[in-house]
Amino acid sequence: MAENFFTDNADLQFYLDRLDLTEVVENLEQGYTTHEQYPAAPRNYADAKENYRMLLDLLGEICATRIAPRAAEADEEGAQFCDGRVTYASATQEAMNLLRQAELMGVMLPWRYGGLNLPETIYQMMIEIVSRAEAGLMTIFGLQEISAAINEYADEEVKARVLPRFARGEVTGAMVLTEPDAGSDLGVVQTRATYDEENDVWRLNGVKRFITNGCADVLLVLARSEPGSRDARGLSLFLVDDNERVHVRRIEHKLGIHASPTCEIHFDDTPSHLIGRRRFGLIRYAMGLMNGARLAVSAQALGIAEAAYREAYRYAEKRVQFGQAIKQLPPVYRMLVSMRSEIEATRALVYETGRWVDLQKGLERRDKLSADERQRLKQIQRLTDVLTPLVKYYATEMGNRVCSQALQVHGGAGYMEEFNVERHFRDVRVTNIYEGTSQLQVVAATGGLLGHALDDLLSAWAARDYGPGLSALKEQMDESTALFNRSIDHLKELDDRDVLDYYAVDLVDLAAYVVNGWLMLQHAPESERKREIARVYIAETVPKIRGKVATLQTVDPAPLQMRDILLGESV
Repeated sequence: MAENFFTDNADLQFYLDRLDLTEVVENLEQGYTTHEQYPAAPRNYADAKENYRMLLDLLGEICATRIAPRAAEADEEGAQFCDGRVTYASATQEAMNLLRQAELMGVMLPWRYGGLNLPETIYQMMIEIVSRAEAGLMTIFGLQEISAAINEYADEEVKARVLPRFARGEVTGAMVLTEPDAGSDLGVVQTRATYDEENDVWRLNGVKRFITNGCADVLLVLARSEPGSRDARGLSLFLVDDNERVHVRRIEHKLGIHASPTCEIHFDDTPSHLIGRRRFGLIRYAMGLMNGARLAVSAQALGIAEAAYREAYRYAEKRVQFGQAIKQLPPVYRMLVSMRSEIEATRALVYETGRWVDLQKGLERRDKLSADERQRLKQIQRLTDVLTPLVKYYATEMGNRVCSQALQVHGGAGYMEEFNVERHFRDVRVTNIYEGTSQLQVVAATGGLLGHALDDLLSAWAARDYGPGLSALKEQMDESTALFNRSIDHLKELDDRDVLDYYAVDLVDLAAYVVNGWLMLQHAPESERKREIARVYIAETVPKIRGKVATLQTVDPAPLQMRDILLGESV
């Protein structure tokens, strides 16, 4: 077992070293004036980077030496439900105590509330490390996004009352959106919020289902505040904390992440506090919450994939067949190389997306923006609106592929509960389902892709000089980008929404391959290893790109026209 999940991961350290968060951190630290009031705040960017490194080092040690060794135990015991109360597995409780004692809770909150004022990108690195150790724990630790949302949208009274408790690790949070009849289509949420004038409080009534960590102390609840409304414009966001009128009716028995309680909740005239403005619950606040959650789940899938790959590699080193370690056998070696390149491409995409999200948040926090800054914010928003669903889609699908391959490397042994890879295979399966299925991410990304939202970014990357040694890879990426843009224009020319929606997943796959290819090429000059990883990834994806382009150039409407015939026979 590794001694530190940060220091043993050279690729993660590579991104910490390489990431340029200069503007982001300067905004967060108000030109580095926060140090005057909060001595722990950084004095400059180099100081901030060193602080981030120490935090990741501390977390990496705790995860490797204390949390990961008990992950199988946490999975086997799981969250328990008895007499209306949810109890975490004992290993989960110990893990939360360790993280609390290390002061690693509420890390994105400002200094004034006892937080560490971390950028989103650094927080996602923490999510990756925790997820590698124990995927179920991430859904409790990772819901610190709730405190960040409260800081973003709530009034000062609520923030002063609630946020220091998050920073001290006294409370956990949950995002309470889904209902039995409102999953992906949150616009039809029916939980009611009624204003009680006599007591000056909002009261909630209704049932929520599939709520991750729904037993939390602080809940952000999407509810219908406007009588007679039927769509998203009638929904508002409410905060519920420490209230006996919240009833957990049951927890789900799931395929994986057993340490994470997934709850059905009943609100019975539950007192609550309106967050922000009425009617903005879904269209602004919940969407903001979900975008943060999508990034977190992307990092979760990445962390699980990293754990599964390492299990596969260790097994392939030790398992001898035909007189040699199976990692020497080309079919096994090919799987391992493919897994490694996909993981590193995903890591590049996760932290590139995180950087753009941080830049967007920094501009949004400013009181006044110049005309140029407003235009820049608009361009960044357009980009993050595509990158966020793209990374959620690609990272979680990648995690499922890698965990499946890791189990395959183990052969029959991997199917047995004694091997950790079996748990990783189960745990990762939810990542491309919750916080918006892969299909929903495709829908979310398609509009921006058709509007050429990636053009400026791809053009900037193409304009760079990668040196003569990488000219062949650069030519392949130039060709791939041209094919991608041609496919977008071809789909738009079809002017058939049903056909476009049917083939949208091919367009999103194509976008992910092209973006990742450029990211890998950018990192190729850094070292011989990065150059070879880029060669492998681009060599594997260019044929896929050409195949997707061929599909999109010759779209066949037959599956849509023959839908009733194809699906008409009952199973």
